[in-house]
Parts: sequence; C-alpha cells; structure tokens
Amino acid sequence: MAEQLDPARILEVSRLVAAPIDLVFEMFTSETHLDAWWGPDGFRNETHELDFSVGGLWRYTMHGPDGKDWPNWIRYQDILPPTRIAYEHGGEMGEPAHFDGVITLQTEGERTKVTITLIFPSAKARDATLKFGAVDGGHQTLARLDAYARSRKS
Repeated sequence: MAEQLDPARILEVSRLVAAPIDLVFEMFTSETHLDAWWGPDGFRNETHELDFSVGGLWRYTMHGPDGKDWPNWIRYQDILPPTRIAYEHGGEMGEPAHFDGVITLQTEGERTKVTITLIFPSAKARDATLKFGAVDGGHQTLARLDAYARSRKS
C-alpha cells in the first residue's frame, strides 16, 4: 500500500502546454533547454553540470532579477520517459535536500498537461516556501516552458 502524503506538506502547480508530450519531455533533458526557460520571470539559469539519468545531478545557479544568485542542485531519482521525472532538490552542494519533486506529463489532445508536485519534509517547510511566492513562481516557470515549447514546435 502506497504511503498517503499529508496535503499540508505538498505544493502543486500545473499547466497545459501547447506541444506534444515527447517535445515537452525533451525540454527537461538538456541544459540548453532548461537554461532557456526554467525558473520564474526575470530569473536566468546557468547550468554547471547536468547528468540527466537516474542518480545523475543537475547543478545550476539561478540569477535573480535583483542580482542575487541562488545555487541549486537536483538529483534525479526516477525517470520514466515521457511521463515522469522524480528528484530531490537542494540549494548548496553538501546540504540536505529541501524537498522532493515529481514532474508528470500527460497527453491531452495536441497539448501536454505538466504537473510539478513538491513534497516537503514538514508543513512548516512548505509554508515557508509559500511565503517566498513559490506558487506564482511555479506558474511563471510553466508559462515560460509553454512559450519555449511553442517556439520549438516546428
């Protein structure tokens, strides 16, 4: 029986992206793609290393519009092309993950529903992230994915 997650520990955003599932999945697999769209409006990514495989690491810096740099790392835990990517996500290398993430892709006609689910260790950790504007940031990130995928769809 699967563990029932406490909804107070979960943050989830989704969007219909105007591109087929295989193309949308590809947008998550390389630094060229990820650096073009990942993150909220006004942020720019700089990938330092990316190994898109189970156990692989994506290490990058998000450069904020205010000039602040945000180190990040993602360790891929599960990849099921083209429908699921599970990972743990942290900040500085060597520190524990801040949360676990699951990206799911689902075909809806000519479009793809992308859902990002973040699972925090506690409701308090989730609430702190909410105060940072994580929901708006998630919606902006998926809007950037949609625009980028549309531009690649030819």
